[in-house]
Amino acid sequence: MYIFTTMNDIYLIRHTTPAVARGICYGQTDLDLTETFQQEADVIRGHLPSGFSRVYSSPLQRCARLAQELFPGHSLLLRDSLMEVNCGDWEMKAWDDLPKDEVNPWMEDFVNIRTPGGESYLDLHSRVSSCWQEVVDTAATSDGPVAVVAHGGVIRSLLSGVTNTPLIDSFKAFSLYYGCVIRITKGQEGLSHEILSNIMPPEWQQHKPSSYYKK
Repeated sequence: MYIFTTMNDIYLIRHTTPAVARGICYGQTDLDLTETFQQEADVIRGHLPSGFSRVYSSPLQRCARLAQELFPGHSLLLRDSLMEVNCGDWEMKAWDDLPKDEVNPWMEDFVNIRTPGGESYLDLHSRVSSCWQEVVDTAATSDGPVAVVAHGGVIRSLLSGVTNTPLIDSFKAFSLYYGCVIRITKGQEGLSHEILSNIMPPEWQQHKPSSYYKK
């Protein structure tokens, strides 16, 4: 529970399109960005106010590069806890090539089951929650809005906490595309969110084995 009387708005920003082939599993691999980076960043910028007081970011370049582009002159507050889920032994392997005896149990309970050598979604949620408390405290005491540039799993985890959505339902509840912008505000009922930009990509993105899209 967060105890505060006033709070500046918090803007959650997902990184732009990463340079990786469709169907590849990635989490904490430090991917570069595609040639559409500048165009996507310009769209994001159009949904942001001026006068940001603090900028938090994952240290992975797909987030840090965007944060530097959107907030020139700011000293970025890089937090390892804002990195995407660690996919362990699955990093940069094709989803459809992963061993079924490993991937099937994880798909059925990705909240609690860790990827081999990696994290579970609950592991991610636990580390992100500690950073979120710092972000909220900063927003409550700063003189302007606060930005968080992070990853899809991280932002869904944060929205789960804000909306009291079970983690298992967060991917269905929050369809978030690359470059999305979400504003978190405080009202009498507590924190609420508003999606300001969420543009569907021209090509379908695969983030699990293709067989599971048919279920």
